[in-house]
Amino acid sequence: MGAPGGSGERPQDDRVPGALPQRRLLHWKRVLASWSRWLHTYLSMFSFMILLFFAVTGFTLNHAEWFDHQRSTSQSQGALDRSWMGSRGSKDVAKLEIVEYLRRVHGIRSAVSDFQVDDEQCEVSFKGPGYEAGAIIDRDTGKYDLSVTRFGFVAIVNDLHKGRDTGGKWSAVIDFSAVLMTLVSLTGLTLIFFLTKRRFSGLVVFATGLLLFYLVYAIFVS
Repeated sequence: MGAPGGSGERPQDDRVPGALPQRRLLHWKRVLASWSRWLHTYLSMFSFMILLFFAVTGFTLNHAEWFDHQRSTSQSQGALDRSWMGSRGSKDVAKLEIVEYLRRVHGIRSAVSDFQVDDEQCEVSFKGPGYEAGAIIDRDTGKYDLSVTRFGFVAIVNDLHKGRDTGGKWSAVIDFSAVLMTLVSLTGLTLIFFLTKRRFSGLVVFATGLLLFYLVYAIFVS
C-alpha cells in the first residue's frame, strides 16, 4: 500500500546513485527558465519603443531618397568684429567668439564640425542630426555668408539611427540599446529550449531564418 494521502509512489531516494545530481540539474533548469522568462518579458516591454524606433528608422534609412523633398536651405549675411580676424598671415583668430556670435545671432544649436583658417578667409561648419550650417568669413572685412540646410524630420531620426553627428551621449544610448536588444533576443532563444512541445519546430524556424539570411547575403550581396 502507498503512504496515507499519497499517490502510491515512493519518493526518490537521494541515496540512489545519480538521484541528487539529477535533482540539482532539474532545479537549475527551472531557475534558468524562470529567469529567462522574467528577463525576456520585462526587457521586451522596457525596450519596446527602442526596438520600434530602430525598426522604423531602418526602413526610412533604406529609402532616404523618398524624403529629399523635406530639405530646405536658407542664406544670410552679416559682419563680425574685425578684431576677431587677427592679422593677415596669422592663424590666430578668435574662434570661440566667432562661434558663439554665430550661434547667438542665427540660432545655431549644432556642434562645430570644422573650423578652417587661411590667409583670406575662415570657414566654420556646424553639423547635427538632419542639420548643416556653414559660414564663409572674409578676414579683411569680417563680413560673412551663412548657409543653413535642414533636411527634415525623417533625416533627423535617420541620423539618430546611425549615430551621425549626435555626440557621445547619444552614442552611449545606441550602445545601451544594442545590449538591451541582444539580451531580449538571447533570452527569447533560451526559452524555446524549455518549451518541450515547440522546441523542435521553434529551432527549425530559427535555423530556416538563419539560412535564408545567409542565402540572401551570399546570392545577392557577396
